[in-house]
Amino acid sequence: MVLYEILNFNGSFIYSGFIFIIRLILYLAGKRWSKMFRRARRNGTSNIYSSWKKSLKRDWELYLLLSIPLFLTILFKYGAYPGLRIAFMNYLPAKGYEGSEWVGFETFRKVFRDRDFLLALRNSLIFNFAEVIISFPMPIILALILNELKFPKFKKVSQTILYLPHFLSWAIIGSITYTLFRTETGLVNNILVNLGLVSERIPFLTENFNWSVTYLLVGVWAGMGWGSIIYLAAISSINEELYEAAMIDGAGRWKRMWYITLPGIKPTIITLLIMTLGRLMGSNYERLTAMGNVNVKAVQYQLAIYIYEKGLASGTGFSRATAVGLFQSFVGLLLVIASDRFDKALGEEGMI
Repeated sequence: MVLYEILNFNGSFIYSGFIFIIRLILYLAGKRWSKMFRRARRNGTSNIYSSWKKSLKRDWELYLLLSIPLFLTILFKYGAYPGLRIAFMNYLPAKGYEGSEWVGFETFRKVFRDRDFLLALRNSLIFNFAEVIISFPMPIILALILNELKFPKFKKVSQTILYLPHFLSWAIIGSITYTLFRTETGLVNNILVNLGLVSERIPFLTENFNWSVTYLLVGVWAGMGWGSIIYLAAISSINEELYEAAMIDGAGRWKRMWYITLPGIKPTIITLLIMTLGRLMGSNYERLTAMGNVNVKAVQYQLAIYIYEKGLASGTGFSRATAVGLFQSFVGLLLVIASDRFDKALGEEGMI
């Protein structure tokens, strides 16, 4: 399987560990900066600059480490933008930009006529729509539950445990998934059989429908903890006097959540929903390869796999890969704009 080929290569563990450390540094830096700004705001805006200077002197190693992912983000996210022109060329690396033939929209026509592309597009849309329906509400529900916890220590421990999956790479999450859901020796199947809940072992990872459900649920587990942070921050900005007045009027916990908490975080929910809809054309190559196998090729084959196999792996399909990526970005932008316009038509502020 692809997963075991990845895990047998020691370099993947080094890469996963490096990504984990970088994400942890960013998380700790964010918490420290948040505390610093809140303290500076309480002491007056004149102290913000002095706080910056003190922080820079005290944590210069942290800022130095932070500059590494910042530089890589600028380099790989924005530095490659001029290369988008190869989507309109018959680009060959040996000839470069100047020697490659300009073909206009011919590459796009070839892509849209490709049956493999249509299959990848269908699978990507189906899974992304399913994730909007299943995954998007979960961080909201989790944030509401965490907000109701009254024991501070238990609340902090619960939040930390729920946030941790976000810092794991998909290679590690894929390994955990195979350990839990493998048909013959998986922990979940062993428990179900030993308890007598099923007579035959369930092929969670080798049957299309079961794999699809497992794929979606693992995505919920990996992302809901981190997503709840945003909603908890929005909930903390709600005026406490509203809750006190509601309690005096006899409103219970459910009514306070329904009439105070949810309306209070409504702008945040709408903003994140718009951003989520903008990613309907996307797909995660690491996630697909870490959890996929040859038995579920029909549903695993999404746009990220198509771009790699038809574009990058061939060595001559860079124009095709760029064309598909540009198409994804264009449709995503249209979805964001349309969602924002619809939001404003309903009387909300929108995002753009």
